[in-house]
Amino acid sequence: MPKSIRFKLFLTLLLTTLLIVAGMYAFMRWSLDRGFAEFVEKRQQEHLTTLLENLGDYYATDPDWKQLTGNKHKWLELLAQSHERRHHLSLKWLKQTLNDPPDVWPPDLPSPRAERRFRPLELSIMLLRSDKTIIFGRREGLAQLTLHPIRHQQQVVGYLGMLPGKPPNQPIELQFIERQTQSFVWIALLMVFLSAVLALILAYVLGRPLKRIAGAVKTLAVGRYDMRLPVESTDELGQLARDFNEMAAALDQAEQARRRWIADISHELRTPIAVLRGELEALQDGIRPLTRAAVDSLYGDLMRLNRLTDDLYQLSLSDQGALSYRKAAVDPLTILQADRDALSPEFAAKHMTVNLTGQRESPLTLHADPDRLSQLFRNLLTNSMKYTDAGGRLDITVSRQEGNLVIEFADSAPGVPESALPHLFDRFYRVESSRSRNHGGAGLGLAICSNIVKAHRGSIRASASSLGGLLVRIELPVNG
Repeated sequence: MPKSIRFKLFLTLLLTTLLIVAGMYAFMRWSLDRGFAEFVEKRQQEHLTTLLENLGDYYATDPDWKQLTGNKHKWLELLAQSHERRHHLSLKWLKQTLNDPPDVWPPDLPSPRAERRFRPLELSIMLLRSDKTIIFGRREGLAQLTLHPIRHQQQVVGYLGMLPGKPPNQPIELQFIERQTQSFVWIALLMVFLSAVLALILAYVLGRPLKRIAGAVKTLAVGRYDMRLPVESTDELGQLARDFNEMAAALDQAEQARRRWIADISHELRTPIAVLRGELEALQDGIRPLTRAAVDSLYGDLMRLNRLTDDLYQLSLSDQGALSYRKAAVDPLTILQADRDALSPEFAAKHMTVNLTGQRESPLTLHADPDRLSQLFRNLLTNSMKYTDAGGRLDITVSRQEGNLVIEFADSAPGVPESALPHLFDRFYRVESSRSRNHGGAGLGLAICSNIVKAHRGSIRASASSLGGLLVRIELPVNG
């Protein structure tokens, strides 16, 4: 069964915290043991120094250790006094130790109770005379002793022997270590619990927007492009929500454009086909005689339909970037002059004046496709010729401004409403409401022009002309 993102986040955060807590516990326990061992070692050294001083002072009252020999109570009293001096042992413990049965000494065969009483003294020691004969201690341990001289008046009067091995800890020390260990364990468990709660909260908080985004993506996949996500933060998740909303808006616009595109195409194709069908049915029924004029009318309708399909094909290619562009260094003014001359008979038939003004101090060259530039110029020339009233005027100005070639097509009345200017380069858009194909075409020419200009890394825009008509301004980057 697939795990949710919240479960994975919770598990990741919890495991990370567990590793951190375990590492901290191990480090703190190691640090405590190490520091405590150093403390015990230093304390044992201080205890040893104090015990040597006490034994030296005691020797002044008992030369040659005569009173101490065999006197277990006196020996324990000396040890306890030294230990109490450093660690404030209670007299109650000392009394309990001195009241032990006589069989707890010598330490060769200590009873369990005596072993527990001697453990707080922490030191495994033996007392020797100056000739290294034993006063207290085990004979078999002589070879393992580390001897520390007992001095009185700058003379060695005996030895305090330390048996090898780590001295046993006192009950207070063991209790301290045990309490610290328990505290660490409880602290670690508390940290794990708190981390689990925190991980659960974070997993829910971080997983909620991700789950919301996943649900929105599924909604988007079934075609509901109006889906939007709330932007609740400025971090990466918030940026992801904003990017999703932008993507959904783009898809929504693309879907609406696709629907408009299909509706416009069906509308544009339906009308000429209906006209052709009506004329052919009239010929079949004998309502209209089959004459040369009737055939020419059918041919004209067919050519308009052919131009429409060609424009649709060219536009689809330019939208996909599939138009072939064979770019080279060309002179745009020469191409524009040739296109104007080619269409001059049609302008003359409409009694229109075309003025071409080229301002160039040095040769202008573009890295462009000459055929596509010709297609661009001819579409704009044809558009002005169709929409300008008879006897009108078209001024074409070519100039160079800030490294760009600027070409302006300004014609005379009629003009274009201000609200229509931003939509002139949209496909199937025409200003007139009649949508007459005999006058306005299919509304694809300017859309093709826009794609050609963009393919040459230029810009095109429309505005009102000072002549009362439309001004189309093209800017193309100049090469050289």
